[in-house]
Amino acid sequence: MNKLKQADTNKRIKKIISDFLFPKFCLICQEEGEYLCQNCQAVIQVSTEHQKYSSQELSDLYSAVDYNNSFFKNIIYKFKYPPFAEEISESLTLLIIEHLRSLDKEPNFSGFVIVPVPLHKKRLKWRGFNQAEKIGEKLSEALQIPMESNILKKTKEASPQIELSRTERAINVKGCFEMEKGTDAKNKRILLVDDIFTTGATMNECARILKEAGAKKIIGIVIARD
Repeated sequence: MNKLKQADTNKRIKKIISDFLFPKFCLICQEEGEYLCQNCQAVIQVSTEHQKYSSQELSDLYSAVDYNNSFFKNIIYKFKYPPFAEEISESLTLLIIEHLRSLDKEPNFSGFVIVPVPLHKKRLKWRGFNQAEKIGEKLSEALQIPMESNILKKTKEASPQIELSRTERAINVKGCFEMEKGTDAKNKRILLVDDIFTTGATMNECARILKEAGAKKIIGIVIARD
């Protein structure tokens, strides 16, 4: 048995043991089996249409779900806030894949590289993981394109955005991101990944930095859009 097959077999065995010792329960209805069961997934309406978006920084944006769905907001809350349901990232990423495959013209991201929106180190320490990076990892597997999580960094925390206007949010995140030293985005086609897109201030600021570093094209991809 070659090393790749052995590694795959070991991974499956570990999963079987883990599922036996630590069974999964739906975060919403507590049904055993998955962190987001099929019945609860069915309540989430995945968009089958592409809502075109463009800005100076982003060429387009793909989003699977309307963020105004209160049921979905509850799921995102469990993902991002204590006690943190990191494991639900796979189920949430499947919503994006379902959306992309349901479109009349499924986008081709061959030649793209995934870049997750980074967290500040203090936020990362508090949460223990970067939700955008977790989504990016699963998208990388599904789309079979590479992910580069080390080219963009968040250098300072912005003030809370919730009470700010669209313009104020854009000002608030200005200067919060920069390229990692020794990296560049020259001629790269980038899928910029995050969990939620509201006013777009954060994603557009990240895209601006990547564009200044030479990115050829930047497309946003999120689970939900407000």
